[in-house]
Amino acid sequence: MKKVAVYCGSNFGADKIFKIQANLLGKALAKEKIELIYGGAEIGLMGALANGALEENGKVIGILPKFLKSKESAHEMLSELILVDTMHERKSMMNELCDGIIALPGGIGTLEELIEMLTWRQIGLHQKPIGILNINGFYESLISLFQTMVDNGFMKKENLNKIIISDDIDDLLHLMENYNE
Repeated sequence: MKKVAVYCGSNFGADKIFKIQANLLGKALAKEKIELIYGGAEIGLMGALANGALEENGKVIGILPKFLKSKESAHEMLSELILVDTMHERKSMMNELCDGIIALPGGIGTLEELIEMLTWRQIGLHQKPIGILNINGFYESLISLFQTMVDNGFMKKENLNKIIISDDIDDLLHLMENYNE
């Protein structure tokens, strides 16, 4: 993997561990010479993630819809900031540029982005590894819902098994690097 798209919250969340882990993920990506592609904001987990990568001299590409430039406060220190017109363009460009995808904690937007990337892989639009950094069990309910979908015949077990889940950054990156479709 040379470039990873990371989806995460524009807020910090209720537990400071989310901010700490987002920053550490950014640092880990930079140390591994993996470019970070993310939503382009300087606020919340997005900012902590980008700052971590930048602190380790990593390359950080932000992709931000123009209408969010002031609301999400565009990060001014990025290697590159690409402004697009729509959220769909943002997701499409992030997918085009990346070799892998990671979801950190976040809200509805993060969940929607993760689900869309899982859907795109399931229907064959990409075959990239998708990882979930399950900080403090944040995604346990979603993982349980996926299992319920499998149990009830709405999701194939093989698609659930393709989701890489870990609560450890190094482990997650290792599993993604060694992902074999």
